[in-house]
Formats: sequence, structure tokens, C-alpha cells
Amino acid sequence: MTWILSPPPQPFLHVAGQSTLFAVRRVWCVGRNYAAHAREMGADPEREPPFFFAKPADAIVPALQDGAVTVPYPPQTANLHHEVELVVAIGKSARNIAAGQALTHVFGYAVGLDLTRRDLQAAAKKLAQPWEMAKSFDASAPCSALLPAAEWPDHAARIELDVNGQRRQEGAIADLIWPVAEVIAYLSRFVALEPGDVIFTGTPEGVGPLVPGDVAVACITGLPELTVRIAAPEAA
Repeated sequence: MTWILSPPPQPFLHVAGQSTLFAVRRVWCVGRNYAAHAREMGADPEREPPFFFAKPADAIVPALQDGAVTVPYPPQTANLHHEVELVVAIGKSARNIAAGQALTHVFGYAVGLDLTRRDLQAAAKKLAQPWEMAKSFDASAPCSALLPAAEWPDHAARIELDVNGQRRQEGAIADLIWPVAEVIAYLSRFVALEPGDVIFTGTPEGVGPLVPGDVAVACITGLPELTVRIAAPEAA
């Protein structure tokens, strides 16, 4: 049996300090998981059940060994926004697990950007339509190398993002409305999490626009740094 078309390349993330690669299966994202960000987006930050949206696996753009990556400004938007997030990579199958067991299913952690076409998102919200065109476009999930879970015990770490040397976002992982373990446990009730799944866990306040030429530096204490350069839009 042969393929009609050649299978597409396997999306992946680098593993910090290793020559191995982590194959990405699916990308899940948690919406409004910091109270201050929920408020800046006009939402109620009460601890209601988390909601999720997905990006395609090939939205992942793995940073090079120096932590840098270049992504093009996407088409059909005039308001591209940055959202810095802790990224969790699943390394063991998880179905309907308890929060107390959830972290044993984690392979590693990284820092990523959930790039968002904010104008398209606002229009979709107004019409009660899905967010895919705002969130799930090409190269919308640049991500640093993964640090194995055992090497990052600091779940109270700081999370920060600078654009062109100016601080835009900052907060603490401890401020997540739904902590990492609870996010994993809750999501595992709805889908079977498998090795290769990654979860973007939400962004602190301060989201804002990016334009071609901008350089965004994303940091979480103890994790590999991520530098994202925004290139001019690709030619049609």
C-alpha cells in the first residue's frame, strides 16, 4: 500500500540540552486562565470551568538552539497580538485522571506565544462564531525548547514578555486560575491525552500588538528563553 500524497513533516519541539526531538501530536489552549487578563478582555474572572480551543500541530514553530525563531506577519489581520504562555508537554497517556496524578503525565515544560489575530477574534465573538481563523493560523504557536519536568520544579515562576526591550506582560505561574495539574485533569475528562499533546495554559495581562520588525522575548523563570522576530508578510 502506498500513499497518494507524501505524509507531511512531523511537527516537533527541541528538548533542551539534548539531540532528541519531541513529536507534537495536538495543541490545546486554555482561554482566560489569569484573572487580570480575563478582565482586560472584558470577561468575568470567576473560577468557572476552563474552556479550550485547539491549534493544528503544524502551528508549532520550534525555536532554534539559540532560542530564536522568525515568523511572518499573518495575512488578513491588522491587529496581531502576543500572548506569552507556559506550555506543558504530555509524555504519558491520560484519561479521566485526578489532579493529584496529573503532573506525573508531563514530559516537560516550555514557554510559547499564542499569536492571535485580535481583530478577527473580536469579530467572531460579536457574531458568536468560532475562533479558528483568529487563533489557528500558520506559525501561530512559536515555542522554546522543552525542559524535562524533573528539571523544573518551580511552579511559582515568573512569566514575562518584552517587545523591543519594553516590558509588556508579566505575572506568576502561581496566579493561574486553574493550575497546571487541574488543567490536565479537567481536559483528560473530555479527550484522551496522549504523548505528544501540548497545552498552552493561558496568558497574563498586558497582551498587545506586534508589527513586522518587532522582537518579542518571552521568559519563564528556569525555562529556556524564546525570542520571536516578526517578519514582513509572506508574498501571496
